[in-house]
Amino acid sequence: MNYDIKDIKLAKKGALRIEWASRNMPVLGLIKQRFSKEKPLKGLKVACCLHVTTETAVLTDVLKAGGADVYLCASNPLSTQDDVAASLVKDLKISVFAVKGEDTKTYYSHIKSALAVKPDITMDDGADLVSTIHQRPVKEHANIIGGTEETTTGVIRLRALAQEGKLRYPIIAVNDAMTKHLFDNRYGTGQSTLDGIIRSTNKLIAGSNFVVCGYGWCGKGASMRANGLGAKVIVVEVDPLRALEATMDGFRVMPIKEASRIGDIFVTVTGDINVIRKEHFAVMKDGAIVANSGHFNVELDIPGLASMAKSKRATRDFVDEYTLKSNRKIFILGEGRLINLAAAEGHPASVMDMSFANQAFSAEYMARNYHRLQKQVYVVPEAIDKNIAGLKLKSMGIRIDTLTAEQKKYLASWEMGT
Repeated sequence: MNYDIKDIKLAKKGALRIEWASRNMPVLGLIKQRFSKEKPLKGLKVACCLHVTTETAVLTDVLKAGGADVYLCASNPLSTQDDVAASLVKDLKISVFAVKGEDTKTYYSHIKSALAVKPDITMDDGADLVSTIHQRPVKEHANIIGGTEETTTGVIRLRALAQEGKLRYPIIAVNDAMTKHLFDNRYGTGQSTLDGIIRSTNKLIAGSNFVVCGYGWCGKGASMRANGLGAKVIVVEVDPLRALEATMDGFRVMPIKEASRIGDIFVTVTGDINVIRKEHFAVMKDGAIVANSGHFNVELDIPGLASMAKSKRATRDFVDEYTLKSNRKIFILGEGRLINLAAAEGHPASVMDMSFANQAFSAEYMARNYHRLQKQVYVVPEAIDKNIAGLKLKSMGIRIDTLTAEQKKYLASWEMGT
């Protein structure tokens, strides 16, 4: 096996944590049972660029049970759990190229290591893997039949590629599945973002002015959880419909220029660049805490902040203190990277159960249907989405009603009125 991890001796701890996650991922457990019998991915090499966490370990185990040869690299330099990487290599015999805290050069060398196997399917989170492929000659990866993409940021990048007619193979936008963004983005990101902020700072959330930049599903989740902990939530938006929704949900809405002056804790979840910039840092309170929960650290203009600061030091794990010329201090969490994975453990396993079920089913769908697909970004088929929701409900012991024949007929007709 070829791999590059921090320390293989961490495998025992990682195995126990993977076992814990697996207990909370019953849908993937059911998929593994079927995959083990049917081997829908037999003979296929799958290159995965995902956060190397316990939940990802459970997914890779399912893919392997389905017959795939799996190769894994990190999708963020700070998101790797080194004990999990060790267990994946030692216990599951999966090639892993990831070390928590790796520099940018190492990060991309690990991506290239995963691609060196000439994969048939790619599985991405943020589209760094696919982006790397598209910067290489076409012939180097002409054998790729399709891929999947996990997160909003990656889908944005891939749709831009497709719009320009440059996407080289079909990709399924797992992020856009209802069983992904309605639950993972909202409840997963919401809880884990607050978890990361609290672990890194030990600050009381109650009573604080908590600024959330972006009111998509991730922003809704972060706002919901901060509000539940007693924060006074302020939402920053550019979309009038989302701003109106945030207002109706009971939150204050204002431009970032105004929010910067009164916020105590800031979180960006927009997927865009330079949401919080020099002019915003310049008016923040002494002691303001700034974090990002979007996929890339570009949401915060950290170089701009550094140019304003007279000193910088690490005051806690994942907390960098920038002292401005006025002696005011601003604290950046997790180097501006995904705070829920930099300082915490990412999403709870029970919600990733649905997200990664989408990944497994989408890989199977791609393996069986790639020859009928165009070089574009596809949504997860509705049948897969509903199947996952049904399996999740079943695992929770929840039953629902079914339509009667009369109700089905009514919904399919136009004749009956008042």
